[in-house]
Amino acid sequence: MKKLLQEFKDFAMRGNVVDMAVGVIIGGAFGSVVTAVIDIFLNPILEALPKMDGGGTGFAGSLINFVGVLINFILTALVLFIVIKAINKAKSLTKKPEAPAAPTTKKCPFCCSEIAIEATRCPNCTSELHYTPAKK
Repeated sequence: MKKLLQEFKDFAMRGNVVDMAVGVIIGGAFGSVVTAVIDIFLNPILEALPKMDGGGTGFAGSLINFVGVLINFILTALVLFIVIKAINKAKSLTKKPEAPAAPTTKKCPFCCSEIAIEATRCPNCTSELHYTPAKK
C-alpha cells in the first residue's frame, strides 16, 4: 500500500499533471469571475455606444461579445501563467543542486595541451608529470 501511495505521489507531482490540474481548476473558477466582471463593468460601457439604425444591437452586440470573450481569455491566461510560474519556482527551490563532475583531463604545465588526469607523462611533449590522484 505504501508503494502505491508513493507511486501516486510521484505521478501527481510530475510537472505536466500538476500544470494541467491547475489550469483546469483555476480556468474554471476564474472564468466565472471574469465573466461577472465583464457583465457588470464592460457591457454597460459597450452598450452605451451608438446603436445601428433599425434598433437592433447588430455590430455593437457582436463587438460586446467579442471583447468580452477576448478579455476573458487574456485574464485567464495571465492568471494561469502566474500560478504555474509560482509552482515552478517552488519546485526549483526544493531541488538539490547537482555536484560538479570530476575533471577527466588536466593541462600539461610544459606545453599546455589537454591530457588524461591519470597521465604521468605528456603524450605531446613527453615531459614527465607528477601524478596526483583525483579527489573523489
